[in-house]
Amino acid sequence: MKIGFVGLGLLGSAMVRRLSSQGVPLTLWNRTLDKAKNFGLPYTNTLAQLFEENEVVFLCLRDSLAVEEVLKEVEPNLSGKVVVDTTTNSYFNVLKFHKFVQNRGGVYLECPVLGSVIPAERGELTILVSGEEEAYKKVGGLLNLLGKKIIYFGEPGKATKAKLINNYVLGLFMEAISSTLVLGERVGLSKAEVLEVLENGAGNSYLLKVKKTKLLEEDFSPHFSINNLYKDLNYAEELFKSYNGIALEGSVVREVYKLCVAMGLGEEDISAVYEALKRLVQAPVAMKS
Repeated sequence: MKIGFVGLGLLGSAMVRRLSSQGVPLTLWNRTLDKAKNFGLPYTNTLAQLFEENEVVFLCLRDSLAVEEVLKEVEPNLSGKVVVDTTTNSYFNVLKFHKFVQNRGGVYLECPVLGSVIPAERGELTILVSGEEEAYKKVGGLLNLLGKKIIYFGEPGKATKAKLINNYVLGLFMEAISSTLVLGERVGLSKAEVLEVLENGAGNSYLLKVKKTKLLEEDFSPHFSINNLYKDLNYAEELFKSYNGIALEGSVVREVYKLCVAMGLGEEDISAVYEALKRLVQAPVAMKS
């Protein structure tokens, strides 16, 4: 089975390294072609060529607009293909992608993942899957190399709903940990003391475990960027509103991430929300005369 891979950002690159390390032969394509060349793996000069030559094509792209651009560009080459899309998409767009690929003789699998760069490199992602069961079984071995847990929903759109709900919680948790840390420092505790209390009390969570070192060292090199989380929170709000859902706390927290982007922290790791909140606390307050 010939396998292509499109999208060599942080997460996509980690997936490629993992699959390649497990002996999976891959052909790469990226709009910035130098990124594909740097892996030392086969690559194609055009997107059309990648789809022509490979039976299964993975996508790991920035957003739904990027996915739509790719699918429209390779529209004539979708017959008989399985498109495995690990992008976190808008729920409404992902339903369109299923139909678009199906109407052109291919199969679209939505496969958003839970986890970022380090779990991807270790094959420890959780992968949510919606789409045809036969296609899912066909690529199941590849997904098992990337993920320690695969959750198959079947029904188109369901995996994306689940991913957006997860990232909604992720956004709330990261902001809560960060604001609590800033508050603790403000009242005289050290950062290490606050984090020790949280990890042994109500703040204990997987997220705190994986972000503790970043917060302590203020190393905000990205594993999952604020820009990406902010995009996902917008997609989540779009989904909730379509079901007449009320997510007041989510709307407030989304504005915090919007502020982070405005502060120039968009490409930093989501743990950099701590840095944004710390800056706000330290900013001088104008006194009324």
